[in-house]
Amino acid sequence: MKIVLWIVVGLAALLLLVTLIGWLLPKEHVVTRAARFHQKPEAIWKAVTDVDAMPAWREGLKGVKRLPDVNGLPAWIEQTSAGDIALEIAESNPPRRMVSRIADPKLPFGGTWTYEIAPTAEGATLRITENGYVTNPLFRFLSRFVFGHAATMETYLKSLAKKFGEEPRIGE
Repeated sequence: MKIVLWIVVGLAALLLLVTLIGWLLPKEHVVTRAARFHQKPEAIWKAVTDVDAMPAWREGLKGVKRLPDVNGLPAWIEQTSAGDIALEIAESNPPRRMVSRIADPKLPFGGTWTYEIAPTAEGATLRITENGYVTNPLFRFLSRFVFGHAATMETYLKSLAKKFGEEPRIGE
């Protein structure tokens, strides 16, 4: 009986410590990842802006539900294994720059992704910068030390490389 009690107390202390560390971490973060492709900027632009086609190539994306445009720009809900996430385009400058933003203030995280596409001699580079925040201290700890702030971007870039039949070449 004492062993069970000590295990429960230990787990509670660990949860308290993780939450405390989460409170001490900054809510905001900025992370950038980039990938090189043997594709023209227009091909990359088409892939990252064709919301309806994304479930066919994006790992972890089950489906997409289109929403009415916001200020003349696309909005949609991404259906993922972690739940639904409402997104909207905040800025669009084809085929070079786009900013998407999480459009659900009830989520414990949010922010923007800035997509920058630059031509190269071999094709193009896609650079994604996340300006994000995590409000829940437990989730803040997990996203910083367990998952990593860049994990979703890295998965996205790897999926895009596979869509083009290329090996992922990801850096900062």
